[in-house]
Amino acid sequence: MFSRLRGPAGHRRSPPVDLDKQRVEEALAGLRRRTESTGKDRLRQLRLGLIVAVQAGLAAALAWFVAHQLLHNQQPVFAPSAAVGTIVSSIGRRLRRSVELIIGVAVGVAIGDFLIVLLGTGAWQLGVIVVLSIIVALAVGGRGTLVAQAGGTAVLIATLSPSVGKLEYPRFVDAAIGGSIGMIVVVLLLPLNPLRAVERAAARPAEVLADQLDAAARALTDRDAAAAEQALTRLRSINQDFDQVREALSGAQEVVSLAPARWHRRQVVAAYASAVEHMDRAALNSKALIRRSVTVIEDGEPAPAELPSSIGRLAEAVRLYRRDFVGRRVPREARHCALLGVSEAGTAYRRGVGLSGTVVVAQVRTVTSDLLRATGIDKDDANRLVHRVASREADVEVTDGRGPGSQ
Repeated sequence: MFSRLRGPAGHRRSPPVDLDKQRVEEALAGLRRRTESTGKDRLRQLRLGLIVAVQAGLAAALAWFVAHQLLHNQQPVFAPSAAVGTIVSSIGRRLRRSVELIIGVAVGVAIGDFLIVLLGTGAWQLGVIVVLSIIVALAVGGRGTLVAQAGGTAVLIATLSPSVGKLEYPRFVDAAIGGSIGMIVVVLLLPLNPLRAVERAAARPAEVLADQLDAAARALTDRDAAAAEQALTRLRSINQDFDQVREALSGAQEVVSLAPARWHRRQVVAAYASAVEHMDRAALNSKALIRRSVTVIEDGEPAPAELPSSIGRLAEAVRLYRRDFVGRRVPREARHCALLGVSEAGTAYRRGVGLSGTVVVAQVRTVTSDLLRATGIDKDDANRLVHRVASREADVEVTDGRGPGSQ
């Protein structure tokens, strides 16, 4: 594979030295990509954090103003606290958290007030009140915020009621005001751009998938089982990236459901949700592809040049799809590139591969089907296109179907 090169002194340099140099360069390039990716991820998180911080500040100020100036609560501590709690809760679960917060406070107030009258105050009474409040919260199907608010409110009622009069009503009203204002801020006043949040989150898994498919293609060309194993290990971390995409989707679905200004984005967000699931399947099948590539190398099976090239085509297709995903264009080039990979895998099969190589060819076709479905082509059409190209019955020109978010 490597030609013998002469050094400065005229001596021949052996191929292993060239191979070592290439591996060092690839390792340094990988480090640069990871460093740049980490910097981009932190910048994206900082931008999102800045938006959430502004939302929280506005919600806290409005909650205090309403509770203090309009309802004349002299110390409306719980109102801004509830507003901030609603804002910083998991994106996509804010409405649910706000409702749970109000219900939890109501449960804590009711149980605490009733048992103080019945049992009086003291250490053991406090314990009983908290236990019963949490049991009731769990019994009504509560979890997380609801249970925490029920227990916390019960503690406040049991410990402060003897010295602070009329605590129950302000506590409940403050919770209702804070939760409601928090929702008003994120839905009406400062709603996130639902598409931008999803697109930012989707960048990371697309980048990881493309990079590791490329790494697997190089490893198969170089017959480097360790490099292929490394690509497989890195690809396994993609599940966390897809979890973040789903969280962003959850937030986008909440925004387009509740914010009138974002209602026109409902169909686009629904298309994004479908695309993400198919990309997740493509990543899952890519793991199987790389795992079998390792076996091809370890067992010394034949690997025609078209086999790693077909895997590289998949990597390029993912990058093209990512580009058009952000641009909200029909991803025709991505479809074309993925189907070229199917064609090359078919050529490799006809030239001769082993058992694991045959599985790699099959996985190239499966991943391509997943990518086509992510681009907006339905299942039957995607499978038909893959089958026709694999059977050499048609060229790979694809013009049907529209991509997610395309106008």
